[in-house]
Amino acid sequence: QVQLVESGGGLVQAGGSLRLSCAASGSIFSINTMGWYRQVPGKQRELVAAIQSGGSTNYADSVKGRFTISRDNANNTVYLQMNSLKPEDTAVYYCNVGITTPNYVRMYYWGKGTLVTVSS
Repeated sequence: QVQLVESGGGLVQAGGSLRLSCAASGSIFSINTMGWYRQVPGKQRELVAAIQSGGSTNYADSVKGRFTISRDNANNTVYLQMNSLKPEDTAVYYCNVGITTPNYVRMYYWGKGTLVTVSS
């Protein structure tokens, strides 16, 4: 089993910053993709940013230039630095991690989510 522990959500004013983190632990041989998704009530969960094991990244158009994803491979942790936050960034943010198990099986895991609220 793999556990994901997210932290860093909260309430911030528009224009402010927050940093999310997600630490993975458990039965992991290697971590492939690490990413952040977000969801608001009544809408589908959407990709915010993802980072591959080699360091390549991709971002949703709506956050390019404002958010930065990074990872600490030694500690199996992914971060999302969110700057210049807007009220439309308000959502529950979920960590998603793709791993290879010690039995060489690829699996994906979701965190429980952390709420980010941006006030205008």
